[in-house]
Amino acid sequence: MTAPAIQVRGVRKSYGDATVLDGVDLSIETGSIVALLGPNGAGKTTLINVLATLTGADSGTVVVAGADLATDPEAVREAISLTGQYAAVDEVLTGEENLRMLARLSGFTSAGARQRASELLDRFDLTDAARRRVGSYSGGMRRRLDLALGLVADPPVVFLDEPTTGLDTRSRQELWRMIAELAERGTTILLTTQYLEEADALADRILVLDGGTIVAEGTPTELKARVGGEVVELRDLDDSLLLELPTDGTVAGLEAALAVIAADPASATLRIVVRKPSMDDVFLALTGHRVATDAEDPTSTADRTDNREEVAA
Repeated sequence: MTAPAIQVRGVRKSYGDATVLDGVDLSIETGSIVALLGPNGAGKTTLINVLATLTGADSGTVVVAGADLATDPEAVREAISLTGQYAAVDEVLTGEENLRMLARLSGFTSAGARQRASELLDRFDLTDAARRRVGSYSGGMRRRLDLALGLVADPPVVFLDEPTTGLDTRSRQELWRMIAELAERGTTILLTTQYLEEADALADRILVLDGGTIVAEGTPTELKARVGGEVVELRDLDDSLLLELPTDGTVAGLEAALAVIAADPASATLRIVVRKPSMDDVFLALTGHRVATDAEDPTSTADRTDNREEVAA
């Protein structure tokens, strides 16, 4: 049996009296994409920083790509790449120069650095912009270059901390495709995200972090099944959500939800929509609130509007 790419047991981290990580346990298989979800302040970035050797844990064990973080942090650093929310690229240099410089710093020969830069520019659809200064790149191009820079040394494990923050829908979907291709090549990916549809679209498994601990994990389908059956929504004529009621998926459950809505005289002029549970429902059920950035994300409604069926009120 293949050892997990990432194994975490009992990791704790506090800052003064504030406990950020409170006994985190997780195991991530090689070549998989795992999404780490959680409300603001749940400890997602702190956990990534611990795994990436940027922050020391107070206690617990971490093994990444077979290397124990406590006894061999250098081996962990050699096995990983970390890409954050903002592209860490030199805007004065061209895309090709950024990649060649990092390749040389990583030990490549001059010829090897040119070859590696060419390979990555091609893989991330940046060949046509290779000799343009990065300052002229769009946000999506910069993020792709940033991800390419993290792969210069071909690390087996990649940490992505909210990699698509601020990108438009098209750029985000392009980056999703590239992340999926990385996993197909055998790279293990742990990503944090505030976009629930991103986790639903990309992740083999999802971990929900709340209060410093993992409160749930599973595939997107498994987590949605925990919420129950269909969700009944009451919407006005402008499609604004007024009320939603989860059901257990049975006819009796659906009838009970409809009875609650019908009891309000105003419902006669409104619309009823029945849909499947979404990752937003999962997040709400597990943490008690929705992701704060949903209202700011123009694509965040996509997950919740899939498989909707309108019912006459």
